[in-house]
This record gives sequence, structure tokens and C-alpha cells, in this order.
Amino acid sequence: MEEQNRHPAPHHRPGSPVRSGIPEHGRIPKYYAVKARIAELLDELGEGGVLPTERDLAERYEVARETVRQALRELLLEGRLRRAGRGTVVAGPKLEQPLSLASYTEGVRRQGRRPGRHLIGLERFPCPPELARGIGAETGEPVWHLERVLLADDERVGLESTYVRVARAPRLDVDFQPDSSFYGYLRDSLGISFGDADEKLETVLATPREALLIGTPPALPMLLIHRFSRDQDGLPLERVRSLYRGDRFSFTTRLRPE
Repeated sequence: MEEQNRHPAPHHRPGSPVRSGIPEHGRIPKYYAVKARIAELLDELGEGGVLPTERDLAERYEVARETVRQALRELLLEGRLRRAGRGTVVAGPKLEQPLSLASYTEGVRRQGRRPGRHLIGLERFPCPPELARGIGAETGEPVWHLERVLLADDERVGLESTYVRVARAPRLDVDFQPDSSFYGYLRDSLGISFGDADEKLETVLATPREALLIGTPPALPMLLIHRFSRDQDGLPLERVRSLYRGDRFSFTTRLRPE
């Protein structure tokens, strides 16, 4: 008779850590045990449900308030909770943004959310050498810098900086609606289509200015995407720096064999 497996596969939700993150020796920090119990409470409350106060949770789980506070900090960073006024409520699912040439507007609409953008500034300045190659410009040539806060159902979720040669969009400051899709403007008003792009994705912490504009604590992890795009003829078109809240966004892509 075959020897039974002494360590059978644990039962857990698909995509969650095996054994809920409990190490093999079975010892876990007290805050993590409280976090797991609060996570179960969030499932019971449902999206938009109001979480009890730190004092109430500390009494319920018979732990110090600092232990509860640490558990709540992690749940906030993971996007399971969000602040609402003076209280804390259960957050909805993260926005899934495809890693593709589709615009932010299209990606948000596909999930039944209302996309929007708030203009921070549109300025024209001489192109510095470090930017010139990425957008196909000459050093000193006029370029646009378009900076906007990204919105989803009026919630601030990111910050986007776009750089493009003035020669490619000479009337950007006149014809373009700042709360609309820049890609849509290029396509519909200027007849420019996107060909391909190079992207780099990394995690960062927001600067104090970025955190203020997005409305998040500086310690909140952010997802940063650098994109260099080319048009249908393979010519450099734009450089985009997009900063997304790590607690409100995830990114998806489909991989194919080369």
C-alpha cells in the first residue's frame, strides 16, 4: 500500500497564498491572524459595507488596537478597504487595465466604470536631449507636456504625463478636450493611428506632489508604466508616464509563444 502524503494539498481560494500565508512551523504574527479574521468579516459585509471602529475590532478579537491598526494598514494597501470620510468601508474589485495599445478610457469603460480625467496642466517647452529620441524630436524643438489625473467614477486613481512634439499636434491647446481620450483625438482629428509601443512596468512610491494630486498617502505602492509609442508608419509618436494606485489597479495581458 502506498504511503499516504503527509502534507496534502491545502484547501484555499484560487489565486490566494497557499495555507493563507501560514508558514510550515505554524507560527504567525498576531496581526496577521487578526487580518485574516477581518478579511472574513469583509466578505460578510460586502462592497461598501462599513467596517467597525478600531476599538470595536480590538474588543471583538481581544487584541491591542495597534495590532488591529497594522492589520487594517495591510488591507488598505491591498485594496480590500478604502477610506470614506472618517470611516472605513469595504472596497470594490480592482480595475483591470490591459497591457495593450487600448487607451485608459476604453479599458475603464469595458468594466462598466465611467472614465474621466482632470487637467493639471498643458505646457509647451523646448525638448531636452533625454526626451528627444523617444518622441522623434530634435533637441530644443517645441514639445507638449500634458498632465492629467485619471478618474474612475470620479475617484482619483492615477496620474498621467504625456509628451508629444508640437509638430504632431499643433493645435492641441485649442482643439483637444482635456477630459477626453488623447488617443481618440489623434485618431479622429489628426488621422494618426498607433502602430506599436515599448512599455516598462515597475513599482514605486509616489512623490509628495503625486500623492497630493492622486489623494493617497505617500507610502502607498504605485504601479508605474513608461510607454514609448510609434505611429502606423513606425515613427516615434509619444512618451507617456502613467502612475496607477496599487490598491485600485491590476494589469492583465495575454502571452503567446514567440
